[in-house]
Amino acid sequence: MRNKVLIIDDAEFNREMLTEILEGEYEILAAEDGQKGTDLLVQHECEVCVVLLDLVMPVMDGFEVMRIMEQRGYLKHIPVLVISGETAVDIERKCFDYGVTDFIKKPFDNETVLRRVRNMVDLFTYRNCLEERVESQTLTLKRQYEMICKQAEVLKQRNEQITDILAEVVESRNLESGEHVKRVKTYTKILAQELMKRYPEYGLTDEDVRIIESASAVHDIGKIAIPDNILLKPGRLTDEEFECMKSHTVRGCEVLDHIEGVWDDRYRKYAYTICRHHHERFDGRGYPDKLAGDAIPIEAQIVSVADVYDALISERCYKKAFTKEQAFSMITNGECGTFSPKLMDCFQNARKTMEGVSREDMI
Repeated sequence: MRNKVLIIDDAEFNREMLTEILEGEYEILAAEDGQKGTDLLVQHECEVCVVLLDLVMPVMDGFEVMRIMEQRGYLKHIPVLVISGETAVDIERKCFDYGVTDFIKKPFDNETVLRRVRNMVDLFTYRNCLEERVESQTLTLKRQYEMICKQAEVLKQRNEQITDILAEVVESRNLESGEHVKRVKTYTKILAQELMKRYPEYGLTDEDVRIIESASAVHDIGKIAIPDNILLKPGRLTDEEFECMKSHTVRGCEVLDHIEGVWDDRYRKYAYTICRHHHERFDGRGYPDKLAGDAIPIEAQIVSVADVYDALISERCYKKAFTKEQAFSMITNGECGTFSPKLMDCFQNARKTMEGVSREDMI
């Protein structure tokens, strides 16, 4: 507890006078020069509540004491009341420039000294307590933030593990998939980053891009509900079979609806909309809801292009692989359905990056 007053004055009479004024309320430490005063301050730093300082003293003057106190950071927590016979304005100003709290000229009035010491001690006690509370609260908030970050990282990893597991389930049934999911994730990331950069009106952030990339892995999860004779059919599907195949979008959402309490809301939303709407088309001719234009969630639009692009350049049980040049032309010419002009702009701008993705990159 800070309850000691340090008096540094070379005049014994002044030291005795100040001691008499203050000893009823404070414990007194006294020194006849600056050197002894700073030594006492070092010994009793945590107990000194105020320093009463003379300026003109042998061995070490008051300005040197102030310099040392400033250098060691004492002035931030210990108020200094200069009591001096110096009357020049520039001397008083110099003291305040150092950071002293108050200045009294000699000869001093006893009651004035007592009241100013009381005020200074009360003010600094309150300020120091406030700073300690702020520091304590800051430390608590820092710890809570670190805990939240750790929890967020665990949740992030859990979200991605779930989508990867679901993707592996699809791949285990769909012989054509192979590394399809991983490539779609890569193409999705490239397109989403390009859209974020070129069209800020969509409000995508780096975190959105990360989640969309990860959630794209479940775009075909509904195929686990499609019979093998349709899913793995090497030839052209009949109209009835195609209707069944198209149902994988809705059935995928039914699978996701049964996954509760493991995804955060934003991750779940992206996974759901991607799963349901990645076959919608900008002109409203897609499925299952025939959404048109920007009524199609942007994350689903992004995955749609990535999915179609990889489907075209990959060999499937029912077709040979197209070249990357052919795939690019087919998508931009509308042979695979209509896509957003803004997304096509991003697709064209990211063409080289997407074409540079090799199958080895997916391993």
